[in-house]
Amino acid sequence: MKFPSIYLASKSPRRQELLSQIEVNFSVLSIDVDETAFANETPLDYVQRVAIAKAQAGWNSLAEQDQKPVLGSDTSVVINSEILGKPTDDSDATAMLQKLSGNTHQVMTAVAIVTSSEILCKVNISKVTFALLSAEDIAWYLSTKEGCDKAGSYAVQGLAAVFIENIEGSYSGIMGLPVRDTALLLKQI
Repeated sequence: MKFPSIYLASKSPRRQELLSQIEVNFSVLSIDVDETAFANETPLDYVQRVAIAKAQAGWNSLAEQDQKPVLGSDTSVVINSEILGKPTDDSDATAMLQKLSGNTHQVMTAVAIVTSSEILCKVNISKVTFALLSAEDIAWYLSTKEGCDKAGSYAVQGLAAVFIENIEGSYSGIMGLPVRDTALLLKQI
């Protein structure tokens, strides 16, 4: 497949790796958006809003002569309708991993593309089941620092894989960019 050249409104090395994997030519834009959830906002609405906000912020940062499509993405770990964002500290990460322990949660990843004429967005939802984690398992994982900047305090593609009993859905979506959905959106523009 041949895809258009785009801007990626994300510094995530995982998203960059996944775009490179499907041979998308991209340049990275460093943008910041407020990722605070609104009161009574559903996880689905939240992840879509933030992905679109990232793509829109990227688009707004471009000079008129540099405008080409901008892709933004956001991933949220959701358990019992609660969004687990990036942990603020080890205590927060411990609490998140305890909630995931022995349970199935959702990983929602929204991909948004902004062009001069449209805003497209698609959400991928996967299910991940964690084994029952001991206090030692959690302490070991926290000591690796792998999950300190990840939604839900873990990285599916890293050491946390030893905790995962089952996945239903898109592995790349859980990593942070559902490749199939991204390819379909890029073909639309």
